[in-house]
Amino acid sequence: MKKKIFAGVDGCRAGWFAVFLAEKNEKNCEWKIGIFPKFSFLIDFLKKEYEQAEPLILIDIPIGLRPGGRGERLSDRGARSVLKMRKSSIFPVPCREAIYSESYEKACKVNEKLTGKRISKQAWNIVPKIRDVDSFLIQNEIYREKVKEVGPEICFQSFTDFPMKYSKKSPEGFLERKEVLKSVCMFTDEIIEAALSKYRRKEVAKDDILDALAAAITAQMGHRYGFEYIPCEPEIDSEGLKIQMVYYIPESNFRAKPKKE
Repeated sequence: MKKKIFAGVDGCRAGWFAVFLAEKNEKNCEWKIGIFPKFSFLIDFLKKEYEQAEPLILIDIPIGLRPGGRGERLSDRGARSVLKMRKSSIFPVPCREAIYSESYEKACKVNEKLTGKRISKQAWNIVPKIRDVDSFLIQNEIYREKVKEVGPEICFQSFTDFPMKYSKKSPEGFLERKEVLKSVCMFTDEIIEAALSKYRRKEVAKDDILDALAAAITAQMGHRYGFEYIPCEPEIDSEGLKIQMVYYIPESNFRAKPKKE
């Protein structure tokens, strides 16, 4: 059986920031970090550095796009019901036709015509990254079960059984989330300090580092103990991609497990 390599990936100003966790055995784990301008470059890195390992990649980006006129993705609706206090971190994903529009103005017109809603600037700003992952998965079917969508705020809430109190952009929010990660990963301080010293803030923000690490830990723990899914049964988009988020709930928190959508 091939060993697993677990990757947590978050969008950053320089492209994609990733944390890689490689298990040597049940008690020991090696880690690496990296920035990649395109998602395919991250895959190339995995092939080179971990050629004998099977990757599981959790990424904070919408995977699977609905066509216009069919309403919102069930995964987004379900994620908001799980998050509650932090539900604003899940924004409406534009329809597939709008995602591949040439400009923000055209995308707004297309999305409004097909769904009845325009597109926020926040959503449009990550459209290049949505296209990057979407086009890769359409062209590389073998990675469709290896790359899964994750919501970092759901990961943090699941680790603790409580929603985060502060915004992740605030100093208090950074420290709050860092302490959560330290409770589930002994390498947290090392990974964060390495990323902060190796990369400039105009390349990767502090919260990008935390989100990627949360995703990597979720990949590792979910593979070992089992994932939760939003929704339980995925939607399948017109290109054959699953529309479904994954997260992991520690056994100690199962008594308060959110109701599945």
